[in-house]
Amino acid sequence: MDLTAALLDAGVVPVVTLSRPEQGVPIAEALLAGGLKCVEITFRSDAAPSAIEAIRVHVPALLVGAGTVLTTAQADAAIAAGASFLVAPGFNPTVVDHVLGLGIPMLPGVCTPSEIEQALARGLQLVKFFPAAAMGGVGYLRALAGPYPMVRYVPTGGITPGNAAEYLALRSVAAVGGTWLATREVVAAGEWETIKGLAADAAAMVRRVRSGNASPPTELRQPE
Repeated sequence: MDLTAALLDAGVVPVVTLSRPEQGVPIAEALLAGGLKCVEITFRSDAAPSAIEAIRVHVPALLVGAGTVLTTAQADAAIAAGASFLVAPGFNPTVVDHVLGLGIPMLPGVCTPSEIEQALARGLQLVKFFPAAAMGGVGYLRALAGPYPMVRYVPTGGITPGNAAEYLALRSVAAVGGTWLATREVVAAGEWETIKGLAADAAAMVRRVRSGNASPPTELRQPE
């Protein structure tokens, strides 16, 4: 799988934390129905492995990754569940080397030039940029593009309906990751139609930006 191409096609990666495994499939179905093609299920809860496995079985058209992977044990659990790619908030060489050694795509988190160079030394040109807003956002990414024109980023952390288009307009950004599409409150309430609507708004925004005709990002609905 060419993960860079897949994420460029997706544009937005919903970052989802579940309290129960059975929430995974209806969320995945809602995202796909809204026009998004990818989801990241975080390992911030024990529900992640079972949810990832269920999504792979019941919503095979959706690319599903595992997020917040902090240890090799979590990496192994994610891979066993069928995650197509793994994401980490930081750059842990032990975890990164373990995952790459198994032949699984991984997006380690970076926020400094030194971490970017650690990724490049391992042949990685697609990374997570976290925490995006706190580190300087779009301006910081523009500065990194000078010395590292070959690197593509998935900014996460502080990405909202109001600034997502600004990030996606950068050539160096493959996709953005965001929690606004399926917040804990919306998931707990089972508001799948709300998730579908937010996904449709996000997918439309991606099409506008990628076609070179981006409308103001404030047109995206905020989650209720």
